[in-house]
Amino acid sequence: MIFVTVGTHEQPFDRLVQCVDNIKGSGLIFDDVFIQSGFSTYLPQFCDKSKMITYAEMKEKVEKARIVITHGGPSSYFMPLQIGKIPVVVPRQYKYGEHVNNHQLDFARKISERYHNIIVVEEIENLKDILINYDSIIKNMNGNIESNNAYFCREFENIVDKLVLGSVK
Repeated sequence: MIFVTVGTHEQPFDRLVQCVDNIKGSGLIFDDVFIQSGFSTYLPQFCDKSKMITYAEMKEKVEKARIVITHGGPSSYFMPLQIGKIPVVVPRQYKYGEHVNNHQLDFARKISERYHNIIVVEEIENLKDILINYDSIIKNMNGNIESNNAYFCREFENIVDKLVLGSVK
């Protein structure tokens, strides 16, 4: 299954919803596709859809999905990363009236450059090729992210051990 989420931002993200629907309709992908379409006005004809879903439903769909496609909101692509999946991130862009500025694009670029664990799609025309070649694209990518909480706890434990026991793990 391919799961697509556009989030809950009040501006439509028809560019992504329509593109995925057209790719599915063309027969280029065989996976079932579910789109959480938010405030988009385009109604998918070849994909299952719901405007909004609960957090529990989103987590279930992310876990079941072979491919997760998200808008550029970090919470939407951190969830697949936490589950060990490489998300395809299509940031909303100001020039298309999808957001108030390009912060999603800027942030997704930085994450991609720094961690190499997301696939950023800036030009929607590239999405088809990414979906068709997804398995080979992610082959050498690392989908894991380390929790800052886990890192903090490990470092704090080392400091306490050093102070109390005089040793470091």
